[in-house]
Amino acid sequence: MAKREVDIVVLSDIHLGTYGCHATELLQYLKSIKPKAVVLNGDIIDVWQFSKRYWPATHMMVVKHLIGLIAKDTPVYYIPGNHDEMLRRFKGFQLGSLKITNKLSLKIDNQRVWIFHGDVFDVVMQHSRWLAKLGAIGYDTLIIINSLVNYISQKMGRGKISLSKKVKNSVKGAVKFINSFEDTVCDIAAENNYDYVICGHIHHPEIKEVNTPKGHVTYMNSGDWIENLTALEYSDTKWSIYNYNEDPVAQAIDINKKKHVKESAKTMMASLMLELNVKPAAQATREEDSSLEMPGVAIEAA
Repeated sequence: MAKREVDIVVLSDIHLGTYGCHATELLQYLKSIKPKAVVLNGDIIDVWQFSKRYWPATHMMVVKHLIGLIAKDTPVYYIPGNHDEMLRRFKGFQLGSLKITNKLSLKIDNQRVWIFHGDVFDVVMQHSRWLAKLGAIGYDTLIIINSLVNYISQKMGRGKISLSKKVKNSVKGAVKFINSFEDTVCDIAAENNYDYVICGHIHHPEIKEVNTPKGHVTYMNSGDWIENLTALEYSDTKWSIYNYNEDPVAQAIDINKKKHVKESAKTMMASLMLELNVKPAAQATREEDSSLEMPGVAIEAA
């Protein structure tokens, strides 16, 4: 099958290592495209809730697919979020075509794009981290309950429902938080002369035009792979929201879990290093040296 070519793919809030992660669907999507660059915009591996007891084969297959892209010299930028914030201490780290940075600044067709996860603008995250972690556990529990509800609903001949979306849409505080988050992000982006701003964090896929006191900004959010199964794609000089549920081509791809062989952590690391063809001691580069060679696109890590 010929893969669909995409200039840039932005993925966020995958939450590998949790029960709510749709790793199989994500793998089908990744196998259906041929990206020139990938931006992993936070909460890729959920370190908050990570447990050795739950790490399905498909979760490891997603990691290996991303490693495969790096082995092929596809630029992959990892921007840590709040659930994988421990990686922020490795800002500036580079391994092959993989680079870890806190934010990205792109210049595409003479327009400036600012990409970051977004948790820095979450008041709960900044002042009540324990409450945010408790909420994450509650959210994951709700997703598990939702899976059971959907199983029963489908057996009864009804469609799937999203309990988390219903809760968000019915709670005025949640709606107000999302609107406040988007307004704050756009105000700061406009103040810094960005034409576009891309976030994750709030699990709410969106592309919309926003007028601020400082100027006009296009706000974009890549959504998540827990309930929305979405990503942002840049291709043919325009941005769009990818929705797995509207992609029959990706849905038709067969994922053979039996081919995945369980490995110890030591064996897995050795095989990954061999695949990347690098020495175990990776190099760290200065952030200002980060760039991407692509017609019409210039990327700098910050």
